[in-house]
Amino acid sequence: MQTTFPRLMLDHAQQRPQAPALREKSYGIWQTLSWADLATLVRQLACGMAEAGVARGEHVVVVGENRPRLYAAMLAAQSLGAVPVPLYQDAVATEFVFPINNAEVRFAVVEDQEQVDKLLEIREQCPRLERLWFDDPRGLRKYDEPGLAALDALIEAGKARQARDPGFFDAEVARSQPQDVAAMFFTSGTTGNPKGVVHTHFTLLDRANAGKVFDKLTEREEVLAYLPPAWIGQNIFSYAQWLACGYVVNCPESNATVTIDLKEVGPTYYFAPPRIFEGLLTSVMIRMEDAGAFKKWLFKTFMAVARRVGPARMDGKPVSAFDRLLWQLGDLFIYGPLRNTLGLSRVRVAYTAGEAIGPDLFTFYRSIGINLKQLYGSTETAVFVCLQPDNQARADTVGVPIQGVEIKLADSGEILVKSPGLLKEYYKNPAATAEVLTPEGWYHTGDAGFIDAGGHLKIIDRAKDVGRIVGGPNDGAMFAPKYVENKLKFFPHIKEAVAFGDQRDRVCAFINIDFEAVGNWAEKRNLPYAGYTDLAQKPEVYQLIRECVEQVNADLAQDKLLAGSQISRFLVLHKELDADDGEMTRTRKVKRGYINDKYRVLVEALYDGRTEQFIETAVKFEDGRTGSISATLKIIDTKTYPAMGQAA
Repeated sequence: MQTTFPRLMLDHAQQRPQAPALREKSYGIWQTLSWADLATLVRQLACGMAEAGVARGEHVVVVGENRPRLYAAMLAAQSLGAVPVPLYQDAVATEFVFPINNAEVRFAVVEDQEQVDKLLEIREQCPRLERLWFDDPRGLRKYDEPGLAALDALIEAGKARQARDPGFFDAEVARSQPQDVAAMFFTSGTTGNPKGVVHTHFTLLDRANAGKVFDKLTEREEVLAYLPPAWIGQNIFSYAQWLACGYVVNCPESNATVTIDLKEVGPTYYFAPPRIFEGLLTSVMIRMEDAGAFKKWLFKTFMAVARRVGPARMDGKPVSAFDRLLWQLGDLFIYGPLRNTLGLSRVRVAYTAGEAIGPDLFTFYRSIGINLKQLYGSTETAVFVCLQPDNQARADTVGVPIQGVEIKLADSGEILVKSPGLLKEYYKNPAATAEVLTPEGWYHTGDAGFIDAGGHLKIIDRAKDVGRIVGGPNDGAMFAPKYVENKLKFFPHIKEAVAFGDQRDRVCAFINIDFEAVGNWAEKRNLPYAGYTDLAQKPEVYQLIRECVEQVNADLAQDKLLAGSQISRFLVLHKELDADDGEMTRTRKVKRGYINDKYRVLVEALYDGRTEQFIETAVKFEDGRTGSISATLKIIDTKTYPAMGQAA
C-alpha cells in the first residue's frame, strides 16, 4: 500500500468527513469523533509537537489504554515523520527504563495520573526525557513538574503555530514516504531485554490491506479496541486496518466495563487471544450451573445439536432439512440469546491468535454460529502471515499463507517466512537483525511446524523449546512443552501451566488453577477455602486437576511423535504466575527459564520423588508493596499411557 497513515486519515476526512472514526465511552455515554474532527485534532497536536521540538525520526512514547486522543497523538507524531513507540500500560515503572533510554526518547504522551507517576518515578534514570503530556487531568491538578503539561495545552500551542504557518502540517505530511519508519514495537522479551521492532508505513499497511482483502472488510465494520495498544495485534486491528478500511473503532470506558461495552457495540469484526474466549465461555458455564433444571436440560439438548450440526453449517457443508430445523430452533432458544449475552451477536469475522485454542472451545463458538478463525503471525511479520478461510477453519491449524506470503521449512523444522510485512530491523541491534533475517529476505520465526496436505500451517512449538527426553522408557522422545501446556490450558479449571522435561527422564509440570472457575466448582461442593493458596492445595482440587492431566496424557498417547511428552508428576503452585513478578511477559507468555531458576527447589522436588515441598516466594502487589507467600505444596504422580500402537 503506497501511502502513509496520516495520508489515509486525511483521505477519509476529505471523502467522508462526518462519518464516525472513533467512539469513546465516557461516564456511561458514547462520544463520537468524526473523521473531520479527527483530522483537525491531529493537525493541532502535530503543530503543537513541532512547536515543542519533536523532530523527524524522533521517537515519541505513548502509554495508556485505547483512547481517541492517544490514537490522534500517534497520527500527529507520524505526520511530522516522528515514530510513535507504544508501551504496555500495565507495566511497572522500571520496565519503561530500557525502551525509553534505548530509543533516546525525549517526549511522551500518556493517558492519566497512573502513567504520569510511573514516568516521574524513573525520570532520573531517563535523563533525555524532557516533556510529558497527559490526556486525563484527574488527580493531576496540583502536580508541578518541569515539562509536565496537559494535552489541551499542546493543542492550544498547536492552534497558535497553525495560525502562524497554515501550510506547515500539509507540507510535513507530504514529506513522509511509505518506506519511512512508522512505528516501533518492543517485543515482550521472554529472555533478556526487549527488542525494538521497527516497521515502516508500507510494511504495516501492506499487511493491514492483505487482511482487509482476505476477509472483505469495509468501512461498515465496528471494532472494539480493548487489548493493549503496545501489542502489535491490537495495533494492526484497531489502528492500521482502521485507517486502511475506514471502519469505526470503539474504545471502552475501562477494563471493568469491557463486557458491557462489548454488548452495546456489537462488533462485526472481533479479535481476542484464546484466554478471552476461554473467559467468556467460563462465565457462561458458571451461570448455567446456577440455572434451573429445565434451562439446563434445554441448554444441554440444543448444545448437543450445535456440536453435531453447527461446524458443518458454518463450513457451508450440506446439512439435512431436519438438522437445519433443529439448529434454527436452537438458535431461537439458546444460540441467539447466548451470542447476545457474549456481545458477539453481530460478529461477521472473529479471530484468535497468540496461543493455541482448545478444539472444544473452538468448536463451541463455531457451533453456535460465530465465525471464529485462527491466524498466525508475530510482531516481526506485522501479524498477518496465515489466515483461515471462512469455510476451512480448523482447531489444529493456523490457516493458509495469504497474499504476498511465502513459507518454507528449514531442515530443523523451523518455519521461515518471506512477506512484504517483515520488520525493517531490530532497533540498534544489527546482530539480532542478522540472526532472524537472511540475506535472501527470509525471516526465522523460531516456531517449529509443518504444512499439512491441505496447505494449512500447523505449529508444534517454539523451535528453541522443542527438546528431548533423556533416559527412562521414553529415551530420545520429542518433548514439546508449549504443546503440552496448551493442552492443559484447554481445561477451564487450568489457567496456566509450565512443563519441564528437556534432557530429563520424564515430564513434570507446574499448574496454576483458574481461581474463578475452581472457586465456583468448590462452592458447588460446599468446599470452604480462604483464598487462592488454600484452594490450590485442597485434596479435592488436586484430584480435579489430576483428572485433567491424565486426560491430556491419554490424548498425547495417541500422537506417535509426542507420546513421550506425557506428564508423570505435577504440583499446583501456591500463587498465580504474574508479569509483575517477572514470571510472564505482558502478553502472558511464560518466561520458562526464569521460572525454572526461581522455583528450582520445586523442580528438584518433582524429579527427586518427594511428595511435598515447602516454598516461600516474594511477590509484588498492585500498589507497589512487596510481601511473601509460603506454603507446603503436595506433589502428585499421574497415570501415563502406552503410545498408540505399543502394547500396554
